[in-house]
Amino acid sequence: MIKHPDKYHDFEDPQAQPRYTGIATFFRTQAVQKLDQVDIGVIGVPFDGGVTNRSGTRHGPRAVREQSTLLRRINSVTRIEPFAATRVRDLGDCWIEQPYELQGALREIETFYRGVTAAGIVPLSVGGDHAISLPILRGVAAHGPVGMVHIDAHCDTGDDYMGSRFHHGAPFRRAVEEGLLDPKRVIQIGIRGTTNDPDMWGFSQRSGMRVLPMEEFDDNGWRHAAEEARRVASGGPTYLTFDIDSLDPSQAPGTGTPEAGGITVLQALRLLRALRGIDFVGGDLVEVSPPFDVGSVTAFNGASVLFEILCLLAEALGVRRGARPA
Repeated sequence: MIKHPDKYHDFEDPQAQPRYTGIATFFRTQAVQKLDQVDIGVIGVPFDGGVTNRSGTRHGPRAVREQSTLLRRINSVTRIEPFAATRVRDLGDCWIEQPYELQGALREIETFYRGVTAAGIVPLSVGGDHAISLPILRGVAAHGPVGMVHIDAHCDTGDDYMGSRFHHGAPFRRAVEEGLLDPKRVIQIGIRGTTNDPDMWGFSQRSGMRVLPMEEFDDNGWRHAAEEARRVASGGPTYLTFDIDSLDPSQAPGTGTPEAGGITVLQALRLLRALRGIDFVGGDLVEVSPPFDVGSVTAFNGASVLFEILCLLAEALGVRRGARPA
């Protein structure tokens, strides 16, 4: 540090310095290239080779990084202090060396995450499109299937589309087929929108996933959704994936596949806070597309969601290490 504070010694901590200063990292944490002395690694995956319509999510990690510098150190509702409890570091980007070959690109991501998880690091990722969740799960679930809380407008359990089975509308079908997910411990919250296929999400139901459509969420509220998530996913290691298009387009216009009538940001934050106690072993935020954003509102709301996921991961890691939840 070249600039040293003379009067306000709390500013020795970069996270306490004015939020408009410094080089942007996730939550103003230390950026590192080595995997030692890291508990939770926040990672950007700037890849959108799996999109089926509007591209641009390759720029998502940079935008969310920038907006995450606005957030502070303590969760004012749950009182969780993730940076005090765990060593959270920005591990940079899992950038793709050969992005034009989809399955090869996914293998690159898989290799990266196998290294991260082998080092004992809990990964928190920012996409990128939702196709990235499949290779991340190959790392997280390397030793056995996990459950999943999936908040999204779409189930993403489709199949072949225009010659590919690995696009952003199919990662969780592939994950079940590869033995990475236990479908009976998967819940998909906020599902809605039009479709061309009357059996579009049939795989989710037939495989045993709990599909909680937006109408049920709206009728019964975020508490009901949280209770269902805890009922379905509790009892083992669980992954948390949050697609920004789960939010209503009025609050997340910057995404590739918006659907009318979504979750509000406040509902999303309260839902996430109510998931405490689930054994989360990794998570991601995907589908932020800055070219379609308005005033960075999508990126900021995404960063706010990311902080809540970080709090859940930090608390779950502490419990696995023997600490009692706050």
